[in-house]
Amino acid sequence: MNLLIVESPAKSKTIEKYLGKDFQVLASIGHVRDLKVEDGSVKPEDNFSMVWEVMPDKEKQIKLIMAALKKSDNLYLATDQDREGEAIAWHLLEILKERGALSGKKVYRITFNEITKKAVQHALENPREIDQNLVDAYLGRRALDYLMGFNLSPVLWRKVPGSKSAGRVQSAALELIVNREREIEEFKPIEYWSLDADCAAAKGNFKARLTQFDGKKIEKMSLENKSHMDEILSKFNAGDAAKVVSVEKKQTSRRPAAPFTTSTLQQEASRKLGFGAQRTMRSAQKLYEKGFITYMRTDAVSLSMDAINGIRDYIKDKIGDQYLPDKAVFYQNKSKNAQEAHEAIRPTDFAKGSVIGLVDHTDEEKLYELIWKRGIACQMENARFDSVIVDVLPIKNPGALFHAVGTTQTFDGFLKLYQEGVDDKDSDEAAKLPPLAEGDAITLTEFLPEQHFTVPPPRFTEASLVKRMEELGIGRPSTYAATLSVITQREYAKLEKNRFFATERGWVVAAFLAQYFTQFVAADFTAGMEDKLDDISNGDTTSLAVLRDFWKLFSELVNQAKEIPNIDVMRKINEVLHRHLFKDGDDKCPTCGGKLGLKLSRFGGFLGCEKYPDCSYTRDLIAGEFPQKAGDLDLGDGILFKIGRYGPYVQQGDKKASAKDQTADTITIEKAKELLSGEGKALAEELGKHDGAKVLYYSSGRFGPYISNGKTNVSAKEKPTLSEAIDMIEKKKANPPKRFFKKKG
Repeated sequence: MNLLIVESPAKSKTIEKYLGKDFQVLASIGHVRDLKVEDGSVKPEDNFSMVWEVMPDKEKQIKLIMAALKKSDNLYLATDQDREGEAIAWHLLEILKERGALSGKKVYRITFNEITKKAVQHALENPREIDQNLVDAYLGRRALDYLMGFNLSPVLWRKVPGSKSAGRVQSAALELIVNREREIEEFKPIEYWSLDADCAAAKGNFKARLTQFDGKKIEKMSLENKSHMDEILSKFNAGDAAKVVSVEKKQTSRRPAAPFTTSTLQQEASRKLGFGAQRTMRSAQKLYEKGFITYMRTDAVSLSMDAINGIRDYIKDKIGDQYLPDKAVFYQNKSKNAQEAHEAIRPTDFAKGSVIGLVDHTDEEKLYELIWKRGIACQMENARFDSVIVDVLPIKNPGALFHAVGTTQTFDGFLKLYQEGVDDKDSDEAAKLPPLAEGDAITLTEFLPEQHFTVPPPRFTEASLVKRMEELGIGRPSTYAATLSVITQREYAKLEKNRFFATERGWVVAAFLAQYFTQFVAADFTAGMEDKLDDISNGDTTSLAVLRDFWKLFSELVNQAKEIPNIDVMRKINEVLHRHLFKDGDDKCPTCGGKLGLKLSRFGGFLGCEKYPDCSYTRDLIAGEFPQKAGDLDLGDGILFKIGRYGPYVQQGDKKASAKDQTADTITIEKAKELLSGEGKALAEELGKHDGAKVLYYSSGRFGPYISNGKTNVSAKEKPTLSEAIDMIEKKKANPPKRFFKKKG
């Protein structure tokens, strides 16, 4: 008998279909062991030794694995192929060794990039041992994150009340968001003008732009104001004659985009489907576990030759020979740290163009279609275009020149199936031009001056932030979605209309970290650390060496920061944020004329007078973002609005209700009464039925969003599918929380 361990129950069910009765497949259900949640679980003084414990909710799963192992001769550890998957396999092996469950058993480590019968059988025929270099890289990463979290966050809490946490990747990403906000705030628009002319030719009309005047080249910013524009316009008249002095024709082509990596999948799903990073990864995980796509955490763009041949066969048979290049198309990675995974994200069966009816959720259907189209398109012929570049010379102004560019698609190529999206368009696409030849007579029928202003850089979308993080080497494919989620959960940034806006809390935390932990929140530190972790994975250095170098400087900064008086910290943060806090330059107290400055309470930040307590004037940083004052807000009828550990809530006597999404400025007594009455629950969304009972999703509760079947409640950060909800409820029923009570008598 053989026992095979994977990470998820859904994956185990898929693999069981491919293996005979000699195999039992069980799931670890993710990580089974982690550092003890207490200070001192990583010991720098003892060569960074680590104190582990089995997660309380995984003890039952470990016992199931041990029971199955007793009846087995061989143990196959088939967790995911990346660093985290290797760590899960290592943790399982360590636990089983400690409990004496491996006596007389043979242990094999296997990996596969896709859950197909062929891939699983190939993995079984080619087992290996645990890759200790990958494990060491995981240990180094886990120790780094622990040491930063357990040492930096407490300093942050003491020095910046209202803050919540800091972390290696999270803080670097927050710095990007806040720096973009700073660029936008400090941006000063610059006026400039352009001049187009409507041109009439024998075979059609077109527009051309002034690119030369008085023999001087006109750049984008050359025409700086209306006076300059009027001066030029005075030299032209509607109906002026002109002629074509140059026609240049050339052929161009566009290559298809590479198959998806984790990053590009998140970016494209955001642009085309409106999916957040977490939503994308949840759907991709389901597709992978059901055997429809390859592993979804990867930064590689390469494809196996089997996959390439499968795609080319499909193109030839279903799309047409003219869309099939003579040779296969190969892609190379551009991302900084791309090396852990072996293949891009692609369908496992290219003949399957849709999974409608095969999955439980439309998100999975939409995401699969995106992956399938991109996977096929990457091996299709280039799209081809004819470009025409025309120069038009006004007869009465030989020192002037108008320029036009026209583009015509001559062969759609991969565009027949797929076109990559963009975040922010910089310019309009070139228009078509009528047939033109050198010497053709042109009439300049109308002149169209247009005023422009330079615009600030756009705020990050989820897609563009992930792209920027990847370019800078911040984080890894497995961390992008979680990092963005943490930043919004900590209320350091909010996502509105798919754009990140730094909150006042985010501004303050970023200012503190940038001032006192400059190099540890900088993008180059985070990227450099990822490089070092990759060096550990490759056996080029050790986790001990990396941790020693990090800890020597980091611990010194932590100790220094602890000794800085809070009043000095606030003075420094006020200096850093003065331009942000007082955009109009007015920092005078309207009550006494004193100087206003940033003040912090455990609820967040507000502006207060320097002459407190003689002057008690305060005002919000941004209306509605933080309470105007520390303390509870009395709404009347004995109802209070409070901010607690789990966020805003309302209370009347002993009765409490979550007031998620409410602030001191938006909450009303009517809304509070509705929340306390439980009427808000009527807005719960029904996911379906299970065992005759309705399964409901509540967007808010005392402890956040949750699902319920009327008897069992389970926390749910995001809305699950019905099958996901049923799994969560069944797991909760199988592992009820321990209750401690005294026995009677």
